[in-house]
Amino acid sequence: MDPVRNPYAPGAGQRPPELAGRDRELQQFEVVLERVARGRPERSMVLTGLRGVGKTVLLNTFKSMAMQRLWGTGKIEARPDQSIRRPVAAAMHMAIRELAPRHRAPERIEEFLGVLKAFAMRDPAAAKGTSHWSPGIDVPAARGRADSGDLEIDLTELFVDAAGVATDLGVGIALFIDEMQDVQAPDVSALCAACHELSQSGGPLIVVGAGLPHLPSVLSASKSYSERLFRYARIDRLDRDAADLALIVPAGREDVEFTPDALDALYEAADGYPYFVQAYGKVAWDFAPRSPITAEDIKVSAPEAEEELAVGFFGSRYERATPAERDYMHAMAQLGDDPVPTAEVAEALGRKPSSLSPARDSLIKKGLIYSAERGVIGFTVPHFGRFLRAQPV
Repeated sequence: MDPVRNPYAPGAGQRPPELAGRDRELQQFEVVLERVARGRPERSMVLTGLRGVGKTVLLNTFKSMAMQRLWGTGKIEARPDQSIRRPVAAAMHMAIRELAPRHRAPERIEEFLGVLKAFAMRDPAAAKGTSHWSPGIDVPAARGRADSGDLEIDLTELFVDAAGVATDLGVGIALFIDEMQDVQAPDVSALCAACHELSQSGGPLIVVGAGLPHLPSVLSASKSYSERLFRYARIDRLDRDAADLALIVPAGREDVEFTPDALDALYEAADGYPYFVQAYGKVAWDFAPRSPITAEDIKVSAPEAEEELAVGFFGSRYERATPAERDYMHAMAQLGDDPVPTAEVAEALGRKPSSLSPARDSLIKKGLIYSAERGVIGFTVPHFGRFLRAQPV
């Protein structure tokens, strides 16, 4: 088999050659775009799921769909140590730049850019005497709008003004936020408040977030109305038909086939997780001597795929943990692959639950585990427990 023609793409956020099993989510977002553009009330959208299920791929696909409808779009990736003020300013600047050439009133664009500049420059966290960061906007900063220093007030005013520009053109603006669970708590509150204001006024601006399974609880802890503010879509592993399509369709374009036994073996190995489907498919292609790819080819190639996952997907995360954190994760793994009670982890380690709180909280901040519900934790990465059980303690 020619490795140059290998169609599979196991990469972080990299779109697979066949986006299988996501028709429902794509149709939902199509409806959201159409309703917002027509001035109908619609909730912003949040995607949740484990790592490797394709949240970022779907987020990028949504962004492309919005751009095809001539919306203004911007995207950020949240970081736990950073306020969203500057990233949001840059993203909104990009969105307005996409709309500006079609707007018939340049003064309206300049007016908004002045507000955006004021918003970007008003960073209370900046040390006194240091120069404030400013986007490359060649208009003077506005005064008295989105510049109070209170992010909740400023973000609401910024979104309302941006929505007004989009309304002039009969389109919308979409802000996409990846790793949304890492947005700082005060900033989550500000985001929810701004989205709440837009939902009441009917402004054509939506926020589309993607994050780990505990993201809904992060949002609800910030604002009690968040469960009514967002449309939640849980992204999970692919069913058998979708997983087969993700393999068969790209191979078919290269006149390559899989035997039924090979597809059985690949589904058992990948367990339906999109990233694993691509990883095992890529290695199987490289190892197979000819078409059709057989179960024997999968058997021979699987150890190579597992080794690559152990180093790049699992190992890179494991290396970020301290010895105490690794002990905590090993104890979780010994209890199984599903989310487990924190009390049982403490019992397995022979420790009091309170003494393990620092390790647990640090693992959550590093994105290695998540709190599935009160007193229960799980791995953010599928099959991580199996990986850990194969490692020396």
